[in-house]
Amino acid sequence: QLQLVESGGGLVQPGGSLRLSCAASGVTLDRYHIGWFRQAPGEEREGVSCIGNSGGMTFYADSAKGRFTISRDNAKNTVYLQMNNLQPEDTGVYYCAAAWGSCAGVEFGSWGQGTQVTVSS
Repeated sequence: QLQLVESGGGLVQPGGSLRLSCAASGVTLDRYHIGWFRQAPGEEREGVSCIGNSGGMTFYADSAKGRFTISRDNAKNTVYLQMNNLQPEDTGVYYCAAAWGSCAGVEFGSWGQGTQVTVSS
């Protein structure tokens, strides 16, 4: 059974950077498309980015384009989200989840517990 664990969150000033990691255990991660999502206080969870199972396809929400980069190292069973030029509106709990076959129009599962990102001066 696939289990995902996020890490790398923290408190950062506006304009700062963080790199989130999503580590998998239980099964080989290269079977799955992996998405990053976030949920701000009082808001619904939203998609941030997604990467195909081989790493050849990546997708970003408009809010993430040009600032965030998703990548994966299947040998390490880990997906990363490099976040640069962070802004207060990026604050929230970041989750990773897995999907079979696509990044769009599919149900994501195996949700991790989330990692808190707080952008504040």
